[in-house]
Amino acid sequence: MKLQVAIDRVSLEDAIEMAHRLDGLVDVIELGTSIVKDYGLEALKKADFKLEKSQLLIDLKTIDEGEYEFNKGYETSADILTVMGASSLGTLHTTYEIAQKAEKNIFIDLMEIDDQKVNDMTNMSNAIFGLHHSKDATEAFDAVDTIQAFHDNHPEIKKIAVAGGVDLEQARKIARQGIADTVIVGSKIAGASDPISTAKKFMEAIQ
Repeated sequence: MKLQVAIDRVSLEDAIEMAHRLDGLVDVIELGTSIVKDYGLEALKKADFKLEKSQLLIDLKTIDEGEYEFNKGYETSADILTVMGASSLGTLHTTYEIAQKAEKNIFIDLMEIDDQKVNDMTNMSNAIFGLHHSKDATEAFDAVDTIQAFHDNHPEIKKIAVAGGVDLEQARKIARQGIADTVIVGSKIAGASDPISTAKKFMEAIQ
């Protein structure tokens, strides 16, 4: 199982510094949507920001203009870009094809998406499908149950990621479950007093 750490709501300089500190310690480092909206892709491109060992995900959350946004996104050092599952099938297929052509990865964010829409995406076999519990949601979220239900409904999907307030104990349970490919942790690592030590604990929990 992979650990993805999401960095959000900090300055670009602080985000890059933390990413370099986490490089090689975790599998995927995400520059969250707030970083993209605060600074833009041009700033990320000019920063010439590269990781040595970890993969870099830039959370574009593309929902339209897929060709333009993904082509611009891959001009940065991003290995993975995100598109919203709620976007049109045209946008989903376009961004998937661009990712394949660039030999990069695509993450489809399934926030608020029902099974019928997922059924229309299952031919995108190389995509990462992200089970994402909204930060603004008021209902409780059980990551393990959500993963199991998704897997039962879509056993053909192999690359599953999960995000939504995952703590150490939940990370252990997800790892023991053995279905999800990636667990995504945000502020519980990036916002910790010692992000490096905390990331190490999460890595130990999922291995």
